Amino acid sequence: MKTLLLLVVMCTTALHAQMEGLWEGYDGEWAHVSRQLVALAEATPADKFAWRPAPGVRSTSEVYMHIALANFYLLSVTGPPMPSDIKSEDMEKTVTSKADVIAFLKRSLEAVKTARAQLKPGDLQRKVTIMKKEVTVDGMYLRILVHDNEHMGQLIAYARMSGVVPPWSEPAHK
Repeated sequence: MKTLLLLVVMCTTALHAQMEGLWEGYDGEWAHVSRQLVALAEATPADKFAWRPAPGVRSTSEVYMHIALANFYLLSVTGPPMPSDIKSEDMEKTVTSKADVIAFLKRSLEAVKTARAQLKPGDLQRKVTIMKKEVTVDGMYLRILVHDNEHMGQLIAYARMSGVVPPWSEPAHK
């Protein structure tokens, strides 16, 4: 009975860690996808960052850099400027080392979190323009969240195809 109770507690704890942030609105969802993106990047061996499922398709590092650069760009539409060290659209292909990619990813995730936390009442309904279309700041933050989750799914598929198990799906009782 004690063993069964211990197993239930361990599984519940692991499940809670996986679900933490879910269903808690934008900030909770953002924290959840941010944790998972970083955890998966950190769990991926450095040599797998160059892996791609087929010629002409983004490599693992390119997907992470695409996320980071898109986070900064979409955020800049809402007001905060692009970081001064982003000088080229080619950075998706030129920043490839695991450490550099993760550093850019973390910076972009934190930039979105910080900018959103600084919004004042009414800011989410402010109009901004992207690709000749007028949208709300709220819509831009939703696009960032959806985009990051979309590529999270892609990265999970990449990880599994290249032999990497996402850390949150590892058994709790190894």
